[in-house]
Order: sequence, then C-alpha cells, then structure tokens
Amino acid sequence: MDNAGVSMGKEDRLCRLCPRNCGVDRSRTVGFCGMTDEIRIARAALHMWEEPCISGNAGSGTVFFSGCTLRCVFCQNYGISTLRQGTGISAERLGEIFLELQAAGAWNINLVTPGHYVPQIIRALDMARRQGLGLPVVYNTSGYERVETLKALEGYVDIYLPDFKYVSAQLSGKYSGALDYFDVASAALAEMVRQVPAALFDAAEDGRMLKGVIVRHLLLPGCLMDSKKVVRYLYETYGDRIYISLMSQYTPLPHVAQKYPELNVKVKRKSYNKLVDYALELGVANAFIQEGEAAKESFIPDFDMAGAEPEPKPELD
Repeated sequence: MDNAGVSMGKEDRLCRLCPRNCGVDRSRTVGFCGMTDEIRIARAALHMWEEPCISGNAGSGTVFFSGCTLRCVFCQNYGISTLRQGTGISAERLGEIFLELQAAGAWNINLVTPGHYVPQIIRALDMARRQGLGLPVVYNTSGYERVETLKALEGYVDIYLPDFKYVSAQLSGKYSGALDYFDVASAALAEMVRQVPAALFDAAEDGRMLKGVIVRHLLLPGCLMDSKKVVRYLYETYGDRIYISLMSQYTPLPHVAQKYPELNVKVKRKSYNKLVDYALELGVANAFIQEGEAAKESFIPDFDMAGAEPEPKPELD
C-alpha cells in the first residue's frame, strides 16, 4: 500500500495508518478497520445536516467511507462502520466524485471516517485539484487518529471536524473498544489545531467556513458527568481557537438494546440543557447547539450508494 509519506520504506504494505497499528498487508486482507486497501464508499452526495457553516443552504459534498477504526457499540452509521456496506472505487474515480460534488454546488468536500484511506485520498485530491477542484476539504473523523497520518494531510485539509467522545477510559473501553481514546484523541486534536490554528469564514456566502476546527461531542445517555469533563478539557486547552458542537441527536438502534440496555434510551432534553448551561458557565462562546427533537433516524443518511457508482467497465469487442 502506497502510504503517501505515512509509512515509508520496504514495509509500505504493512498498514500503520491508525492508532490500532495492526500492521497487516491490506492489499491481501482486511485491517482492524475491516477494509482492504480498495477504497469503499457508501454515499457521495450533498448533505444538509452538518453544522450551518459546513452545510449552509447548498449542502456539504459528503463522501461516506466504509469501515472504521473504532468499535462504538452505539454507532449511528452502523451500516457502513460495522456492516461495511459500500461499493469499491479507485482513487481516480474518487477524484472524479470530488469534481462532481463541486459541480453540484457543494460548499466543501466532506470526508467522513476517512483515516484508513488517507494515502488514496491524497492521490484523489491531487488529481482533482489538477482538474480544477477548489473547495475546502473537511476531515470528518471519530477523533481516534494517528498523529503521523494527520501530518501527511497538512496542506490538504482546510477544516477538521473531529469527535471528542470521552475523557473516561472506562467509558471509551466499554463503548468503543479503545481504553486509550482520550490520550490518542488529545494528541490528534493538538495536531489538527497546529495545522489550522484559526478559523476563517466567507462572509459573502452566509458564513461558510473556509478554515477551522470544529470539535463535536455527542451526549450519551447517562454520561453527562463525562461530557462535562470533555467540554472543560476542550475549553481550558483551546479556548475560542476551536468551535465546540454539542449534539443531542443520539439515536438508540436495535442492535444495542440487549447488551447495553442503558444506551437503549434517548438523551433527556434536561440532561442536554445542563450540558449547554455548563459550557456557557465555563465561558464557551464559539459553540453550536441543537434545538428541538434531534434524535431521529432521519439524521442517519440512507447508505444507498448515491453518487458512488464505480467507473464503467470498458466494453468488450
């Protein structure tokens, strides 16, 4: 696997892209992410349900990649992260998709769960930019990223959109299979902010973000105390250099009910309001909050392969 500067030398094919460091040859088998080195996507289309400065009125040009390096039992994108729905495409086709999204009026190119495809994405962006791609690139991630891989993206990513899921190792181990989540995500976020230290908006286009870091945090049922610790860490570490997006849209899905009954409920509005109030009391000013009923399955996209069609096969004589 050509890791585009991420893992060099004779051991190129041994994948070290993510913190799992599984070291398998993904040209022959799947890694911890569940994917080979063939790009696999489940949807590429305009997406209206990101933060207002990302989606706007036109939509974010969102590419949903299959597979994931975490094992979140509550995953809202379960169909692609765990069931690995999707279709295989080449880096050349991915570059074409970026250009198609730009032609459709997208505000940006939004890469969802892309970390295990970074070398291929870099190639696709290089090709698309040579052909006129000029949109900001959004790196939409769980936050569980390897710093060395993120460094390879410097100059390619304009907006980092990571989750920051937990402070507690007990929670991250139980619900995401990653006892080291806080340490890994903290180091990853520091690298993201190093690369993009200040936000930039296009005032002429209704506040479209051109550069910046937005950190998302999804409140889970029964986890308000840890959520407060997340918000405190983010604000005390970065202040107003980043935006914090507090989400209440947790949707209990059928596969969690039996083993994790405590997660088989929606987040109470009262709990979410307490989290928002806590953020305001700390002094958080750059924040996105959700109003009304956000926990709806309509917020979970249909992974219908829209826009993900592979290259047409050449006709045989």
